[in-house]
Amino acid sequence: MHRIGRRAMKSILFNAYADKGHARRLDLALDLARVFDGHLTLLNAVPYEAAGTIDPYGAAFAAMVPIWRDEAKKLREKTEADLANEGVPWEFVETAGPVSLSLLRFSALADLVVIGEREPRGGGKAPSFTAGEVALGTDCPVLVLPDECERIDFDKPAIVAWDGSPEASHALRSAVPLLAKMSNVYLVMVGEGKKEKKEFDLPPLRGADYLSRHGISCELVQLAPDDKGVAHAIQSAADTRGAGLIVMGAYGRMRLAERLFGGVTREMLTDVKIPLLLKH
Repeated sequence: MHRIGRRAMKSILFNAYADKGHARRLDLALDLARVFDGHLTLLNAVPYEAAGTIDPYGAAFAAMVPIWRDEAKKLREKTEADLANEGVPWEFVETAGPVSLSLLRFSALADLVVIGEREPRGGGKAPSFTAGEVALGTDCPVLVLPDECERIDFDKPAIVAWDGSPEASHALRSAVPLLAKMSNVYLVMVGEGKKEKKEFDLPPLRGADYLSRHGISCELVQLAPDDKGVAHAIQSAADTRGAGLIVMGAYGRMRLAERLFGGVTREMLTDVKIPLLLKH
């Protein structure tokens, strides 16, 4: 039996947006709040203060304002009715501005951000750029959920992608509360041929030792290089082992005029099949 580490996910920030996966994501976030005896903050960001009078698209944007306000009102009313008897402490927060900036602001006092796999207000078709952006900018982990995901199955194992980098180390540390609940943990390394060793590279045994100090045992898995890339190798390893969670570092950087994700992060966000925990 794994024992629970001292850290827990007591403050959970949930991106409230009424797309087709909202209800399932909310149920999962409520389950996590119960598991960790935590508090749930539902954040609904409405971008109606972002338009300027000289914006050539201002008229079209302004026409959407009452629609977004009405959507927000209906979502709040439904949420209040649905959560009335859930037995979980929660609050519903409405804010104006881009979703990513709102989540980043409120994540300053959060232990976990929960968001869907598709870009909010993107018509449900584009991968969530917001999820990657928030993962690069916040100090807490970001849990990205597939549309059809109803729960994290703690009876399944977890896959932790490991390459010895600070990002992988931060992801491992932040995932301890969840990893302590999983049936098994695999620390997975993907071979990439000859690679110049960096000063900060940590061997997988260091990661395993860290987990052991939290009462979590893990199995080290070395995967051969995959012609389809590292992301495909990680997803295949998760599928083969019937994993219920993937943990990995988020790679990239943020700038005011330039926001870039590493290739593996981008590929993982393009095809989220099981819950994906990201940490920069």
